[in-house]
Amino acid sequence: MKILLVGAGKPPAIERYFLQHLNELGAEASLLAIQNIFFDYYEKNIFHKVLFKTGLSAIYKKINDLFRSEVENKKPDLIWVFKGMELFPESLQWVRDRKIKLVNYNTDNPFIFSGRGSGNSNVFESIRLYDLHFTYDHHVKERITREYGIRCAMLPFGFEDRADLYAICTAQEEQVRLCFVGSPDKDRTLFLETLADQVPMDVYGPLWNKFLTNQNIIVRDEIHGDEFWKVLNRYRIQLNIMRPHNPDTHNMRSFEVPGIGGIMLAPDTADHREYFRANEEVFLYSNATDCMTQIRTLLNLSKETSMQIRKRARERSVSSGYSYFERAKTALMNFEQL
Repeated sequence: MKILLVGAGKPPAIERYFLQHLNELGAEASLLAIQNIFFDYYEKNIFHKVLFKTGLSAIYKKINDLFRSEVENKKPDLIWVFKGMELFPESLQWVRDRKIKLVNYNTDNPFIFSGRGSGNSNVFESIRLYDLHFTYDHHVKERITREYGIRCAMLPFGFEDRADLYAICTAQEEQVRLCFVGSPDKDRTLFLETLADQVPMDVYGPLWNKFLTNQNIIVRDEIHGDEFWKVLNRYRIQLNIMRPHNPDTHNMRSFEVPGIGGIMLAPDTADHREYFRANEEVFLYSNATDCMTQIRTLLNLSKETSMQIRKRARERSVSSGYSYFERAKTALMNFEQL
């Protein structure tokens, strides 16, 4: 089966994991990283940003022309679009007219746009054009099925299971400290500042210096590759904060932290309770006060107890098939059914 993945190609894009694992599973998969093209253009200078925001930029047209050209050259059996902000509905209809199957995986919510990068009209108006939707959110699955009559399958996020990397991570000295890894927004800033009034922490990610002012917070650079996984494992507590578009489900950290043997403190959602055992494999909080109470408890655990939690989290992740290799198996099975 020839599969063309369309999305992002830079870390931390999960397209890269699916590309690798689909090929390992026998598919002939390739990636067109249209999101890279857009951001390279958008971030180049202020002039490009102004052109795009005023609707005068031709970057989307350039991307859609490239997309059509790639489809004609590759002649895939199936195209798997990740989110699809850069693709015009007309381009997807053009694909449908050529009897090529279309699949979408929205790593946010196609109905709720909580920020500039979480969606746009192209995403919403194209929902009807796909033969299959993947989603991590039970509510999105139900709505797409009910309102559009299109098949929608669950594909939760996952973690990259590499024995060599796990060995490197577990050989680190544990840092008994609170950590958060992610991108900034106003809600996350308020939550972190509130916690920092009582406990010091390290925060990794882009542009946090423009958001955080609390002296108890050390802002560190964005991390990728093996260093990303090492940081998730190294700290005693990895804090997880949900975005406004998925307040009661899960996100990428939900599997990445326990999968690499980290101790996750996450919002108390139905998904987190479905995938993990609370207070044994992960820890859950309902508000900032509850979160602070659990932080104090976790920081005061013995090293032996900490290691037991880490082991349980890792074992649950592996035995339950939460890796991206297993997610790729699920995706391929659904492709074959199309």
